[in-house]
Amino acid sequence: MSFHIRVAVSYDKQSAPNIAAWYIESAKERGTGIALRTAEYITEKMQAGDAAVAEIDGNIIGFCYIETFEGKKYVSNSGLIVLPKHRGKGIAKALKNFIFNYGRDKYPDAKVFGITTSDVVMKINSDLGYRPVAFQKLTNDEAFWKGCRSCNNYDILTRTKRKMCLCTGMLSPSKNESEQQKDQILNEVSNTENPK
Repeated sequence: MSFHIRVAVSYDKQSAPNIAAWYIESAKERGTGIALRTAEYITEKMQAGDAAVAEIDGNIIGFCYIETFEGKKYVSNSGLIVLPKHRGKGIAKALKNFIFNYGRDKYPDAKVFGITTSDVVMKINSDLGYRPVAFQKLTNDEAFWKGCRSCNNYDILTRTKRKMCLCTGMLSPSKNESEQQKDQILNEVSNTENPK
């Protein structure tokens, strides 16, 4: 079966309660930290145009969204989830790739970051250009860290004064920073090949 990925629209809010339930089930299955999301929050993201869905035959089978922090200085791709029976088919990777590029296009000056305990998400993030970093290099915005409160590892995060947890912090440069780095590399190569 082929899948399709697109930006979520207001109509998709009918799936929000099911998606919220997926997070609860995933947290039980994994036994590690996962922040829970309410149907209301998922609906907000869909209506704002800050979410993407994966679907098969018109049925939503995956979800991910973006959030901005510190005046759009940082953007996170959060809540990546795919129904268990559709995992292992490249849907999570395609969905993450879509939301990563969508977020970078929508907020080209924002650094892209995330935290995760999932080795699958870490691999996907690495392939997209994220690098592991200390939590201090991530946003200081309380709104982001508030989302960790529903995680069963929140006590570790608070005990260490947000310096560490079981999650790995990952960061990617903004779209504009990446383009500037590419231009700089091209200029350096050009200058090496064509010395004055």
